[in-house]
Amino acid sequence: MYSIDEILSIDSAAAFEKAALEIFSFQAKACPPYRDYLTAIGVSPDEVCTTDDIPYMPIELFKSRKVYCGTGAPEAQFTSSTTGGDTPAIHYVERLDNYRKTLRKAFSMFFGDPAQWSFYALLPCYLEREGSSLVFMADDLIKSGGGGFFLHDHAELLRRMADDPKRKILLGVSYALLDLAEECAPVLRDTVVMETGGMKGRRKELPKEEMHAILCKGFGVDRIASEYGMAELTSQAYSFGEGIFTTPPWMKISVRDFNDPFERLPAGRRGGINITDLANLHSCAFLETQDAGIVYPDGSFSILGRMDKTQTRGCNLMVD
Repeated sequence: MYSIDEILSIDSAAAFEKAALEIFSFQAKACPPYRDYLTAIGVSPDEVCTTDDIPYMPIELFKSRKVYCGTGAPEAQFTSSTTGGDTPAIHYVERLDNYRKTLRKAFSMFFGDPAQWSFYALLPCYLEREGSSLVFMADDLIKSGGGGFFLHDHAELLRRMADDPKRKILLGVSYALLDLAEECAPVLRDTVVMETGGMKGRRKELPKEEMHAILCKGFGVDRIASEYGMAELTSQAYSFGEGIFTTPPWMKISVRDFNDPFERLPAGRRGGINITDLANLHSCAFLETQDAGIVYPDGSFSILGRMDKTQTRGCNLMVD
């Protein structure tokens, strides 16, 4: 079985293919929900010879089953945010140090040493609940470089940022960043504004381009960066602007047909997002998400929002 250090050292398509097939072979036997899903859809692990053949497990199973294949009791549980009384997904994490290594390695690949940055986290809806992987990530980056968490004290946030001589990242959930931009209209210096997506029922959903335009004008910046992650993943993808995300080498995105979860679509087609996250060593590395999006020829991708019920009937039938 691979170690997290070996996963984070993947640097080629061949290394990714080899690791993905070995992790699939292990999880197909050792992860009960994934094993049961493969049986339900009639896939024998011995018949999977390439990564294109690996089935993706519907991410909804994290809400109803314990998706875990660690060798001991998990050190932590990360839970998804919910709206409207939904059941949260639970991701059991065998070792927090593995999660920490992964987030630091991914961040460093895109932004450099975390110690060179100060992180200001405007994450009210996440701080107000337990088990947020995003809060864990932000807390680790803050401990690396400085900064802090803020709920609703915009004046103190802006004062702290203005007094901070380092390069800064303002990491915020979308609705909180919009509130700050509209209430204070601060002109930020030496700052990357990074949104994590979602209005969480607090504001009307806006097209990504419209939201970014409002934030650029409100903060006096040229572009808005983004972070893409979820409780069920160990890794994160990042965008430097225009909503186009890039993954670290151990993470890969593909797109499936909206109505047939087993049909993979070529680059440039809209469909449901599938994620391979090889850092999910002790849960399931192959996930069929409820996000819609596009994958581009270079492997980057855009998220177009959540799939609606008519688009998810194929995978829902498999889960049922």
